[in-house]
Amino acid sequence: MVVLMLKPMLAKAMLVGTIVVTLSTPSSLRGLAQTSQPEIVEIDAERFSFTPSEIRMKRGVPIELRIRSDDTNHGFRILDTDVNVLVPKRGKGTVTVPFRPDKPGRYIFECTKLCGAGHGFMRGVIIVSE
Repeated sequence: MVVLMLKPMLAKAMLVGTIVVTLSTPSSLRGLAQTSQPEIVEIDAERFSFTPSEIRMKRGVPIELRIRSDDTNHGFRILDTDVNVLVPKRGKGTVTVPFRPDKPGRYIFECTKLCGAGHGFMRGVIIVSE
């Protein structure tokens, strides 16, 4: 009779052990898709440049552009995309722009708010590779 009682207890212990191992195993090892977190790229805007003015990334990989101004209001537009935002002046915050290009190539960005004589030079590029 004692032997018969041990089998259900052993089965329960094995089941609990399996559940604990499954819950503590990373989802990538369980075959579940993981969501990729965007890479953060901080950009400083000031008369008459963006720093960095060149950003390199892989196609399909999400990035999050965090743009802040070191002086006055600026605009930030990525040509041939829907990205077009106002960057608040110094001390008034940061604007966040998610960006995930599906095609490799060069994506030009520029200031869209007239900020002085060198405004036309305030440009940069995002280079997307395979």
